[in-house]
Amino acid sequence: MEEIEFILDSTAEAMNGTIAHLEKEFLNIRAGKATPQMLGGVFVDYYGSQTPLSQVANINTPDARTITVTPWEKAMLQPIEKAIMIANLGFNPMNNGDNIIISVPPLTEERRRDLVKQAKAEAEDAKIGIRNSRKDANTEIKKLEKEGTSEDICKTAEDDVQKLTDSYIKKIDDHLAIKEAEIMKV
Repeated sequence: MEEIEFILDSTAEAMNGTIAHLEKEFLNIRAGKATPQMLGGVFVDYYGSQTPLSQVANINTPDARTITVTPWEKAMLQPIEKAIMIANLGFNPMNNGDNIIISVPPLTEERRRDLVKQAKAEAEDAKIGIRNSRKDANTEIKKLEKEGTSEDICKTAEDDVQKLTDSYIKKIDDHLAIKEAEIMKV
């Protein structure tokens, strides 16, 4: 029984990791309002090494349509501006001598649909991750059955793994529905 508890716990842990990854991916899909996470993938050439933008500048959102980037060193204004352009996020950074101001353009209907497709693809990847965790758990349970654990206990464990899988798939669907509503809201 201890081994089965361990299998169920580690499966739940793996599935939680999948959900956490999905939430992180959803943060990268912008839903029309400006957030500092939009620049999370931007790396700046900082004295010869690629450094995340958040480690060389302060990133703020004074309103829903604007992101301001204030570098800690004035000399970093040009490299930061260049890095934002290279990141190809669809932003046009403006340098005012003290900081960089980025106006986040409102999303078009077509772009919203593309973002929803992207969110659905991320959700599908997460579901695949959940199903892989289920497969791994069931393989471990089958191994225990071959080693002499009773068939009833193994069958119950497989049912528990399926219930766990169903609950996590529902969580993914809920996350997707929320993200979709957020993207489509004008």
